[in-house]
Amino acid sequence: MTPEQRAERSAEAMWADDNASKWAGMAIARVGEGTAVLELTVEGHHCNGHAICHGGVIFMLADSAFAFACNSRNQVTVAQHNMISFIAPGQKGDRLTAEAREISLTGRSGIYDVRVTNQDGTLIAEMRGMSRAIKGALFDEEEKKP
Repeated sequence: MTPEQRAERSAEAMWADDNASKWAGMAIARVGEGTAVLELTVEGHHCNGHAICHGGVIFMLADSAFAFACNSRNQVTVAQHNMISFIAPGQKGDRLTAEAREISLTGRSGIYDVRVTNQDGTLIAEMRGMSRAIKGALFDEEEKKP
């Protein structure tokens, strides 16, 4: 199995049970080893009292991209720490894209950067996530023998 195939299978396994990302309206655009891109169109129910995209929704999109990137090797991995900086507001109707990429992977600990942009390429937010691999796999890689 290639690293890209493993990343795709890992994403399929995670997505099957990821009710939160689906509920928010996210879609996986692409995944690769140590990378993931998720998208979300800002709807009225994503907006706060200022009529802009709620920061928690932007964080959720970034966090989900981070999750798919750090789980791309079929090793169950969870967030250890995240921090986000909001740069510009997301507007109703914007198509937000969160692109996560691995910066470092040493032992069980990883560092990932996530950039959230809109359809015009405007930077909306940047997030840094620290991950920790735990016990388990997302899918069984062993081939079944008759």
